[in-house]
Amino acid sequence: MDSNSIDTIDIDEENKGLYEHLNITADPGQEPLRIDKFLLIHRQNSSRNKISQTCRAGNVIVNGAAVKQNYRVKPGDQISVLLTRPPRENVIIPQDIPINIIYEDDDLVVVDKEPGMVVHPGHGNWDGTLVNALAFHFEKNGAKSDLDRVGLVHRIDKDTSGLLVVAKNEYALSFLAKQFFNRTTKRLYWAFVWGNPKEDEGTIRGHIGRHPKNRMQMSVYEDGSQGKHAVTHYKVLERFKYMTWVECKLETGRTHQIRAHFKHIGHTLFNDERYEGHTPLRGVNIPKYKQFIKNVFEILPRHALHAHTLGFIHPTTKKELYFESPMPKDMADAVKKWRNYLEN
Repeated sequence: MDSNSIDTIDIDEENKGLYEHLNITADPGQEPLRIDKFLLIHRQNSSRNKISQTCRAGNVIVNGAAVKQNYRVKPGDQISVLLTRPPRENVIIPQDIPINIIYEDDDLVVVDKEPGMVVHPGHGNWDGTLVNALAFHFEKNGAKSDLDRVGLVHRIDKDTSGLLVVAKNEYALSFLAKQFFNRTTKRLYWAFVWGNPKEDEGTIRGHIGRHPKNRMQMSVYEDGSQGKHAVTHYKVLERFKYMTWVECKLETGRTHQIRAHFKHIGHTLFNDERYEGHTPLRGVNIPKYKQFIKNVFEILPRHALHAHTLGFIHPTTKKELYFESPMPKDMADAVKKWRNYLEN
């Protein structure tokens, strides 16, 4: 186990659960010892404070039950440390990258992410991410944090814009993660979808899992034979005849849920290349229509999805915080162009 991983937590859009970072059985000759001292022995470079917060979060498990930091380890005890982020595989390098921080305190930071920025380093994107930018911000400003890396609570896709909350200590990370897991956060997304949905409001249901052939896509399995249960509620905000602006509320949080669900009902996200939404709507034989769509694609060169609102209970004050992100310029410019097109 990575000696720094006890301070890392994450819940992404598909795997909202806990990851095991340590699994060890106490020796037959183990003398009674507090669990926090025991973990310090087995966790080089970890602090008692970090271990204490992990215990408070209920993420130190002995013989199948969460224990407090004063629990005394006995011979044969089966001990696990569970966190909501997979073990760290690479070192985060701080980078001076501009980001829009709209709120920050000792426990957390809320960011309004620009489209085109990857949230976390991974295959093909090992730097230049939001995490690299936040690491630099914390280092430069001396932000108080007991995390050796940035504590992501959730993620959004590279080309999705909008709001994210990031924790700055183990307790805040666990507290926020449980809210996302229990679906008590207040999150609404704005999306532009192709076509004209029949109803002003609706619900899309269908298990979501990997596409059987295109592993970069997610597919919907209505019969529940594959994937995970997923529910998306939507409301039409404005119709543009060939494109519709909708507001989405997720009852579940699966990878690409909005993108996969709307493709499934025949209303793929506007300019969503991965889900074949990057070509003009078929069957429209209006002069200059294709050129108009090409012009809008140039204004909005990504899938039209924006994390518009974010509300949650603060881990320390226990008061609700609520944030709204205005429509980003590329989507707002696309709306103006569509309105002008229909008026003329």
